[in-house]
Amino acid sequence: MTNTFFQKEHAASYAERPPRQVPGFDSLHRMVSMLLAERAPGAGRILVLGAGGGLELKALAEAHPGWAFDGIDPSPDMLRLARQTVAGHAARIRLVEGYIDSAPDGPYDGATALLTFHFIPREQRLATLAHIHHRLKPGAALLLAHISFPQTEPERSQWIARHVGYAAAPDADPAQLRQAREAIATRLTILAPEEEEDMLRQAGFMDVSLFYAGLGFRGWVAYKP
Repeated sequence: MTNTFFQKEHAASYAERPPRQVPGFDSLHRMVSMLLAERAPGAGRILVLGAGGGLELKALAEAHPGWAFDGIDPSPDMLRLARQTVAGHAARIRLVEGYIDSAPDGPYDGATALLTFHFIPREQRLATLAHIHHRLKPGAALLLAHISFPQTEPERSQWIARHVGYAAAPDADPAQLRQAREAIATRLTILAPEEEEDMLRQAGFMDVSLFYAGLGFRGWVAYKP
């Protein structure tokens, strides 16, 4: 995730956007919580990449009062928002400004990266996954969820239109919708689902499974051997 996407004007309204843009947003958090808990102990330590905003940190902290968290994000504005969001759990949450190579070494009992990887350039994806893999305990789970759909036409354009249409208000300005489609097409790094899964395996993860799909979003769980 890069600062260019989440500066002050974006951070201010961030909390309102994911529930509107991501199908089953609250249920996604519940599924992530459940899948992490299959492997993480009651006093587990969890790595959260792309923690700015604090929404998944808040959901996980409320569900698991014994867990501690390290949240990583490059945007100071988003981290400021995260601190407000998780204020009631601050004693268990450490927030770090930076990218994955700024994260503590762990080892962690699990990791998440929700709505984050479509902001990471393709050439940095594999290294990012490898950094996460290095920081996990053997057997620990990684939970990913972000935009992923076929990259061949006409499927790619159709999925972009669906993504924009789902989040749009009934009275949305057509010009703004066109701008939104263009932004997704040019500013995000979106891979086909099969490429996502292959990259997880290249990074050393095993038992890669799809656990969530909502329109153009996909979520995987994978494990460190």
